Amino acid sequence: MAALSHRLLVDVHTHVYLPRYLSFLRARSAVPRVFTRTTPDGASVERLLILDAEPSGGRPMGPQYWDRALKLDFMKRHGIDISVVRLLRPACVPSSRLTLVAPRSSANPWLDFLSAPAAHELAHQLNDDLETYCSTSPALAGGPLKQLYGFGLLPLVPEVTTASLLDTVHQISALPHLKGVIMGSRGLGNGLDDDALEPVWAALEHAGLVVFLHPHYGVDGKEWGGKDNGHVLPLALGFPFETTIAVTRLILAGVLDRHPGLRVLLAHSGGALPQLSARLASCIAHDPVVAARLQHDARFYLGRLYFDGVAYGAEELAFVGDVVGRADTFAGSSASAAASRGAGLGQRRRGSRRMLFGTDHPFFPPLGETERWKSVVENLEAIEGVHGWDEADKDGVRGGNALALFGLSK
Repeated sequence: MAALSHRLLVDVHTHVYLPRYLSFLRARSAVPRVFTRTTPDGASVERLLILDAEPSGGRPMGPQYWDRALKLDFMKRHGIDISVVRLLRPACVPSSRLTLVAPRSSANPWLDFLSAPAAHELAHQLNDDLETYCSTSPALAGGPLKQLYGFGLLPLVPEVTTASLLDTVHQISALPHLKGVIMGSRGLGNGLDDDALEPVWAALEHAGLVVFLHPHYGVDGKEWGGKDNGHVLPLALGFPFETTIAVTRLILAGVLDRHPGLRVLLAHSGGALPQLSARLASCIAHDPVVAARLQHDARFYLGRLYFDGVAYGAEELAFVGDVVGRADTFAGSSASAAASRGAGLGQRRRGSRRMLFGTDHPFFPPLGETERWKSVVENLEAIEGVHGWDEADKDGVRGGNALALFGLSK
């Protein structure tokens, strides 16, 4: 099994809307909600509405959002052995024919539109549902592994008690097929540098659960101007910028110093953080108030994070690998950039160990029924095309790293 594990293809960035949550949204009259609309040809279609003023009356939803058989069929069609699914995709990805308004409201399909008691109850129910969804999935041939594992959900809403959050962490850690939690950028409403989250970070570190940090709110839609550019700016730029700011605040708050065993996985290859990490370090060095908080140069912390490979290009992946691979040379608060020079392809190879394949399924489907999903094809081609990665490095990014991170290779 150990030899086989290095050849498995593992998708760490894939989403599901569970039936209980959909039923909850269908019963609502206010956003977020799911409602049925009749098309001009008389067909009934479901729409997901996030904002009252959303164009086209929301976006179409189909069984690919919740049907496990379709998830498994997608995996089989693309040679994916294991998927680590997450609840409640930040649902601001439209169909290819739908214009997007960047979400600017708290009424989004996480749980942050609920009261704290209601969020606690629903989170526990959905975590149990996800455990069943994963634990009853088919087993991989020749071993004990299942095809589906999951990220649980915390009731991260204003006014929630620390006891409620810690109780949910305990619940998730006791569910054998849930390997982490999905978390947005706002935490309890004040961002990930909120002191109120300190007990949560400690509990997640102690439990060994992976935190998958995924953008959800974007940036202020006024930044995109008045020209109709569809969903391109909010998705291509807004989501990565949101991630960049959120994880930088986490670093600046010293969370990774206080919790060195905390494992954080960043969506979309870490947004703009790899590109801006040296600039960030320079700014910190010139701000003694911030510099005094950190034990290391800011570039060091990139080597303590994990990055999905949803970057769509070999050069982009290679760059992230270079930046992550040099991180240990910046240990200490007064590290010099000269320490990382000349590391070459060995540095890039070290960085590959923190990178993992993902697809973003079921979003951005192919336009034709016979086409393969570009998010699979292009991200696999990107991994294959990175100059300096040998087959062991590529196998690690394709699956071995994920198996190790989630403790699935034993």
